[in-house]
Amino acid sequence: MSTKPLHVLPSIIALVCFSVSASAQTDTRVKAPVIVDGQAQVIPEFEDPDLWIRHDLWVETEFDTDGDGRLDRMHVAVTRPRQTDTEGLKLPVIYISSPYFAGTAAPVHDFMWDVEHEVGAVPPPRQDSPPVKRTGVRPIISKSHTKTWIPRGYVVVHSSSPGTGLSQGCPTVGGDNESLAPKAVIEWLCGKLNGYASPDGDESVEAYWCTGKVGMTGTSYNGTLALAAATTGVKGLEAIIPIAPNTSYYHYYRTHGLVRSPGGYKGEDIDVLYDFIHSGDPEKNEYCDCHVRDEEMAKGMDRISGDYNSFWAGRDYLNDLEPLNTAVLMAHAFNDWNVVPEHSVRIYEALKSKDIPLQSYFHQGGHGGEPPLEQMNRWFTKYLHGVDNGVDQGPRAWIVREDDPRDQPTAYEEYPNPEAKVVTLYLEGAAPGVGKLLTEKPVESLVETFVDNVSFSGSILAAAAVTNHRLLYVSPGLTETLHISGTPKLSIRLASNKPAVNLSAWLVSLPWDESRDAKITSNIITRGWADPQNAVSLEHSEPLTPGEFRELTFAFQPDDQVIPKGQQIGLMIFSSDRDFTLWPEPGTELTVDLNGTVLSLPVVGGDEQYRASTTAAKNPQ
Repeated sequence: MSTKPLHVLPSIIALVCFSVSASAQTDTRVKAPVIVDGQAQVIPEFEDPDLWIRHDLWVETEFDTDGDGRLDRMHVAVTRPRQTDTEGLKLPVIYISSPYFAGTAAPVHDFMWDVEHEVGAVPPPRQDSPPVKRTGVRPIISKSHTKTWIPRGYVVVHSSSPGTGLSQGCPTVGGDNESLAPKAVIEWLCGKLNGYASPDGDESVEAYWCTGKVGMTGTSYNGTLALAAATTGVKGLEAIIPIAPNTSYYHYYRTHGLVRSPGGYKGEDIDVLYDFIHSGDPEKNEYCDCHVRDEEMAKGMDRISGDYNSFWAGRDYLNDLEPLNTAVLMAHAFNDWNVVPEHSVRIYEALKSKDIPLQSYFHQGGHGGEPPLEQMNRWFTKYLHGVDNGVDQGPRAWIVREDDPRDQPTAYEEYPNPEAKVVTLYLEGAAPGVGKLLTEKPVESLVETFVDNVSFSGSILAAAAVTNHRLLYVSPGLTETLHISGTPKLSIRLASNKPAVNLSAWLVSLPWDESRDAKITSNIITRGWADPQNAVSLEHSEPLTPGEFRELTFAFQPDDQVIPKGQQIGLMIFSSDRDFTLWPEPGTELTVDLNGTVLSLPVVGGDEQYRASTTAAKNPQ
């Protein structure tokens, strides 16, 4: 069941003062925070940026990644109300860490990997991008989040991640140092004496203005670092709100054994991202490039097989969740084809087994998009200001429905929707035309063949009535809306005339709307990709024997979508997806055994609802 609107939590009015005065009648000190309806309110005395205190420092970590024999120090910037000095006020912290604050390489598309080669072939060498020119002027690292949170009774802290800006060390793109760096900053905020006024000196700096409670947030890589810090179990990190975080670099650059580009960045891989963010000390560039990019990354990333290995496992935060003990609000978009939605869903699913406060927020747009301010405010008010506002009670999933504003999500008991059940759909062929999706297995056993041709986009193939470059199977027209919630899966039996091929599949809503064809369209329900060589194991590829059938099951991206009445649900199976996969020469033939292929679709209401939604309405008596 769902409920609306967002503000369903109990109304709470509170006033908390962190300062003590000898006489209440003459006390002119600022009272902070001010809580109304369970949320920290804007305090007029904190609103003027000209009255904020800004300073920077370096926090010493527990690692040395740039090979100079000294522990790396992270550059940290603090922005806080002046009353933290003039009145001794202590406040909690909203902390954001990023590799982007000091600038990035450009133009990044000129230094991608060439995707125009056969699957499983050694790729042509990539040209390294030129060094990043650091931007920014001390003491300000970033002004993000300051106008939102400082007036509401917080200190805002920023830090540059290792090997970026004025932070020492090497960028590792998901290595351990990117978790331990924010951990060290949080330890400093909570009283550890590891803060210094300079990158190499001994003059200490203390966070005397911090209550010892820290929350982290951020979008994309910045959200990744919030989760990374939480996986260390560091004391004092009470709440995080990661927005569209990359939770596994394997799942960012590979899918089920297949080399895959993030949406909009054909040919990007982990070494490209390394070059993109490496804005640190130019004198350390040679060491970092040699040891991190040209040794560790070059040996571990494997653009030939796409297999999962120890290199990728070390950059998969799903493997590091055991120490995590903070309140987590995951946020993501179901149409994010850059950092695809499985990144947040896989972490959210794993955290359900831990005894921690947990919520999710999903919307129907693209990359980024934070939860409504009210939801974030309640989350931080509860866990950083310690106000019992009931945010941890009631629904755990908040999903923006298709035509609703992003600040008006619908509340659900959980994600996926607890009422969703798997509907098994079978395939009836009509290639090169359009076949059918059926709830009963056809009596006749049939195989159908299509020819790979990366020249055609997925949208062109889905809209075509007849083509031999894909297979397409559709449901009857919907007589009422159909709600999909969860992760669809495709079990397929196929053969190829080559030992290595791309395999792509889309779930689409038809007929195709040509007016939206140039952008992310509502016709795409979800996408999936796989390498048939990894049918048995992600760690070990087994080349296909031409003409010999192989069975595999792989997941589409998670989704929660209401398909409109009048549409048809289509399963499209094709080979090379020009926006995401490698681009082999056209001509590879793939054959699918329809009798050994099924689509598992999570439908709210299960079989009963699916049959009701795809059965022609009876004529009234």
